[in-house]
Amino acid sequence: MNEKDLKIRTKNFALAVIKFVGVLPYSIVNRNLGDQLLRSSTSVSANYRAACRGRSKAEFIAKLGICEEEADEALHWLELFIESGIADTEAIQQLKKEANELTSIFAASIKTSRANLQSKIILPKSKIQQA
Repeated sequence: MNEKDLKIRTKNFALAVIKFVGVLPYSIVNRNLGDQLLRSSTSVSANYRAACRGRSKAEFIAKLGICEEEADEALHWLELFIESGIADTEAIQQLKKEANELTSIFAASIKTSRANLQSKIILPKSKIQQA
């Protein structure tokens, strides 16, 4: 998956969550869980966009870490909706699946990016090696 595809995918995830939360019946629990879910899911796409504009590889990796955390947090809130009995529809199951996949994608991307960064670091030769 390339950068453009992942930008679209994370934005679509945020939009799907917005639609899900928007049709929940009003209750204090739905409002609080919905607010948390909205924050984390929209943060995934916003932070991925920021990662793509990173000024360095280290900044890119750090922003991907935030994406991974936020996707996993969204997964947590979705699980609470399901396990509390508030919502267990096909729509929320799809959101849960997507949050889990995004978490995995970001975790794998971080691992790959760190490995690539390490392979590009050239350490200076020690004085012992030069002799």
